[in-house]
Amino acid sequence: MLVRIVKMHFHAEACEQFVEVFKKSADKIRATNGCLYLELLQDANDPCCYSTYSHWADDQALEDYRNSELFKSTWAATKVHFDRKPEAVTWHRPFNYS
Repeated sequence: MLVRIVKMHFHAEACEQFVEVFKKSADKIRATNGCLYLELLQDANDPCCYSTYSHWADDQALEDYRNSELFKSTWAATKVHFDRKPEAVTWHRPFNYS
């Protein structure tokens, strides 16, 4: 399993638009083969900073999603509102927790 965190910073006037894009696509992303978990987080000190936090079955599941039309359309609707370059990190879980 892996964990993917994508930190994004938006123009202040675009935050609501981004949240709407996320709400419309979140259930579809969660239904993607290999997506185990997805949530949106907002920075406690910066209301224009959001992160997606997701769990994926494996590298291939994440890669398949990143190559999907769903990702391409969601990302296109999201990236136009950035005021900084997004940051993404991927973490592998070394073992399963009970």
